[in-house]
Amino acid sequence: HYVARVGWLRAAVLGANDGIVSTASLIVGVAAASGRAEVLIAGIAGLAVPVGIVINAGDKPPIHDITTDTANPPQFVAITAAVRGPDSNPVSYDPAIAAQQQKAYPGLKPLVIARSPAAAFELATSAAMQQGWVIVAKDPAAGRIEATDTVPWWGFKDDVVIRLTPQGAGTRIDVRSKSRVGKGDLGVNAKRIGDYLARIADA
Repeated sequence: HYVARVGWLRAAVLGANDGIVSTASLIVGVAAASGRAEVLIAGIAGLAVPVGIVINAGDKPPIHDITTDTANPPQFVAITAAVRGPDSNPVSYDPAIAAQQQKAYPGLKPLVIARSPAAAFELATSAAMQQGWVIVAKDPAAGRIEATDTVPWWGFKDDVVIRLTPQGAGTRIDVRSKSRVGKGDLGVNAKRIGDYLARIADA
């Protein structure tokens, strides 16, 4: 049941293709039986999500651990191997993937905001909740937030750790997002980090 990630893009394309064809046939059948065009339209719109994810993943490297700081990535503390499950990827960071990430996502950088660490921590926590993440642990003293996110449509669970450190008169925010299963993530972790930091920047 982990085929969309275990086999990375090839398995995702093949699996998605079979699933999409089957789902499309079902949608057409239901729409024909009900005589309702809106059923067909809604079904096609729903299929656009997985199709778009697979197509956009064509140039993504087969990695599943993304961070704004590849030299010193934020570390998971509360989210342990026991929390992630026996068949999950380890929580440790493999520095060998840093070069692949930097080539694929050169714009993924830490965010520095003009707020105190305490104020930034509240903002970072609020933004994580607005993203729909489940907060697993918060440690204001250490400047660390850990959370879990569920990938839409696919249903995979990924874990996130946010690190806040003082920088000048402001606060630097680093984020790491790691898939529990699979070799590649179809670009989901990098997008998650980018969306989260953009939400904070907007706030």
